[in-house]
Amino acid sequence: MKKIIFRKFLFDYLNFFLIALISSATVIWVFQAVNFLDIMIEDGRDYLVYIEYSLLNFPKTTSRIFIFVLFFSLYYVTTKYELNNELILFWNFGINKINLVNFIFKISIFLMIFQIFLNSFIVPNAQNHAKSLLKKSEVNFFDNFIKGKKFNDTIKGLTIYTEEKGKNGDLKNLYIKRELENGQFQITYAKTGKFKLIGNIPILEMNNGATITSGNNSVTNISFSKSDFSLANLKSNTATYIKTQEMHSTKLIKCLQNIYNFTEKKIIKNDKIKNCNIENISNIFKEIYKRFIVPIYIPVVSIIAIMLIILSKENHKYQKLRIITFLIGFFVILFSETTSRLVSKNLLENILLFSIPFFLMISLYLFLLFKFNKIKKI
Repeated sequence: MKKIIFRKFLFDYLNFFLIALISSATVIWVFQAVNFLDIMIEDGRDYLVYIEYSLLNFPKTTSRIFIFVLFFSLYYVTTKYELNNELILFWNFGINKINLVNFIFKISIFLMIFQIFLNSFIVPNAQNHAKSLLKKSEVNFFDNFIKGKKFNDTIKGLTIYTEEKGKNGDLKNLYIKRELENGQFQITYAKTGKFKLIGNIPILEMNNGATITSGNNSVTNISFSKSDFSLANLKSNTATYIKTQEMHSTKLIKCLQNIYNFTEKKIIKNDKIKNCNIENISNIFKEIYKRFIVPIYIPVVSIIAIMLIILSKENHKYQKLRIITFLIGFFVILFSETTSRLVSKNLLENILLFSIPFFLMISLYLFLLFKFNKIKKI
C-alpha cells in the first residue's frame, strides 16, 4: 500500500511538473521566436532556417525555468494534498514524514542529474548547432533585408544603402561598398535599382550610376547606364567564433585542467581549445557554475518545498508556513541564478561559492530530521 501511495504522489507531482514546464517554456519560446523573425526579415534568410534556429533555442528556454517550475510544482502538489486531507493517508498507513522527505530527495537527485545533462550537453550542442546554422545558411530573400535610409551589412564584406524603397521594390539613390582583398574596396552608386532573379541567381539591376574601384595605388571610375550586380555565393556577416556558453562541457573541464597546472603551480595556456586562455578564465568558471552547480540547488528547493508537511492545515501557523516556505524557495532560486556574478578568477573563492548548495542541502535535511524526530518523541 505504501508503494501505491508514493506512486500516486509521484505521478501527480511529475504530471503537474511536466505540464507546467512544457507550457511555460512554450509561451516564453513563442515570444522569443517573434524576436528571431529578424533573422529572416532583416537578414533575408530562408523560412526553414528561422524555424530550425528557433527550435534549437527551446532547450535553453526550458533549462532556464526548470528549477523554478520544479519548486512551484512540488509546493503546489504538497499544498493540494494537505488541503484535500490526502496527506493523512500517508500517516495512517505508517509512513513517517522523514520517509516522505527521503522519497522526494531521491526524486530530486534524478531530476538534478537530468538538469545537469540538459545544461551540460543538450543546450551547448543546440546553441553551437544554431550558430553553425546561421554561419552556413545563405541569404535568400535579398529584397527583404534592404530598408530605406538604413545601412545594411548582413552580407560579409558588403554594405548596401538606399535612400528610398518603393512598395514595388524599386530602390532609389543606391550606395554599395564592397571590400576587396589587400584592403582595397569598390564603391558603386546608382540612381535606381531593383532585385531580380536570373535562374536561381539573385541580381541587383542598377541604372544610371558609376563604379569606383581603389587598387594598386590608383582609382578607376566607370560610369554605366545599366549594370547587374551579382549577389551569388556571398556569405553572411554572422559572427563565426564560438562563445564560451557554446563550448562542449568536456572542453571546459579540459581547459581548466590545462590552465591550472596544480603540480607545477603555474598557469599555462592551451591554444588547441578555443577561448581557453587566462583572460577568459572567469567566464569558464561561470559556465561551469551554471551547468554543474546550479542544478545542485534542485534538491535544496525540493527539501524547502516539502517543509510544508511540518504543520497540518488545522494549525493556525500553517498559512504563515506556506508564505515563508514560498519566499525561502524563491530567494534560494534567485540566489542560485544571480550568484554567477560572484564567480571570479580566484580558485579558492569559487570553491567556497560552489560549496554553498551542498551546505544548504545538508543543513536543511538535518533540520527536518531533527524536527520530525523531536515531534515523534513528543
